[in-house]
Amino acid sequence: MKTLLTFNAGSSTVKIGLFELSPDGPVRIARGVIDFRHDPLTLRVSEDEQRIEAALEARPDADLSGILSETFAVLSRHFDLGEVAVVGHRVVHGGDRFDGPVRLDEKNIAAIDALTVLAPLHQPQSLRLIRAIGSVLPDLPQAASFDTAFHRTNDALVRRFAIPRDLYDRGIKRYGFHGLSYKYIARELARLAPEKAGGRVVVAHLGSGASLCGLDKGISRDTSMGFSTLDGIPMATRCGALDPGVVLHLLGQEGLALREMEDLLYHKSGLLGVSGISADSRDLLESDAPEAKEAIDLFALRIAGEIARLAATAGVGENQPKVRANVCGRLGWLGLDLDPIANAANAILISTPESRMAAFVIPTDEEQVIAEETVSLLGSTGK
Repeated sequence: MKTLLTFNAGSSTVKIGLFELSPDGPVRIARGVIDFRHDPLTLRVSEDEQRIEAALEARPDADLSGILSETFAVLSRHFDLGEVAVVGHRVVHGGDRFDGPVRLDEKNIAAIDALTVLAPLHQPQSLRLIRAIGSVLPDLPQAASFDTAFHRTNDALVRRFAIPRDLYDRGIKRYGFHGLSYKYIARELARLAPEKAGGRVVVAHLGSGASLCGLDKGISRDTSMGFSTLDGIPMATRCGALDPGVVLHLLGQEGLALREMEDLLYHKSGLLGVSGISADSRDLLESDAPEAKEAIDLFALRIAGEIARLAATAGVGENQPKVRANVCGRLGWLGLDLDPIANAANAILISTPESRMAAFVIPTDEEQVIAEETVSLLGSTGK
């Protein structure tokens, strides 16, 4: 049976999905990840109960062809890659150009490349993958799904900053991200609790990158991330919303260079910057250091504040009961009553029957959305 590969490129990892193309749609048969933060690079693949781990000799240079060739060689020892009919990619930024999945031809790849200035941390990685696959397997059709596309339903007023109008016309506006994740969660919530999904919902996507989205009947109406992936709540190493006066002060009075500022905001802030210990919330939750607790408390405070804001326009942390409890405890004034037993068990519904708001924990699956959008665009044969 024909299969499909998905590539979900983050700033430091690449998640890989292998799907069987059944008559009922793509069905995942394996998932993998390459973490570029580790040396040597390691490919980890899971298939049901089976775990595959292989060190890669190729280095993460500008051309990923070597890494992909090794990756395909490892995968081919366990799966029939000769049956792969099509490849789908997650691309972070589609700007105002792309409002849905597209086939990757030279014209569309060039348009995606032109948007790199709007997503300098993520866009280059996706482009390297796209070009490497085009080099290693030139006859294999490729498609792209865009994180920003889900938020194109945001009203123009929501997307606007209070800056001169001509800047908005030149693309300085709120785009929103994590759209593939929100699309999946909106669909899953409609399946699990259709009466709740038909109203106003706030979804929290919490990972190394984190954001929230206000949904109305499953449609995005507002989101915490704006022009860049820096905006909104604090993240693992990213600052979240920041008074622009701080940036001006650091550039002017402190004399930071542009690249130093970029590195500070993207890589040295967030949980890592506040704690001085780790960017990983699991490490901070296990630490007795007051700085660790302060970082988690600030994280929860900003999430709760953003939920309250988005509630006016319109789940938290899949495996972090303590973070969820911290956030939900700050939302009692909105009528949220957390069930501590359900929360500790990572149940799907973690609010009490008496709660005026319902709180759900729904694991997301961006690769499933990529696979489905790719099949909807190119079919099961890629033609």
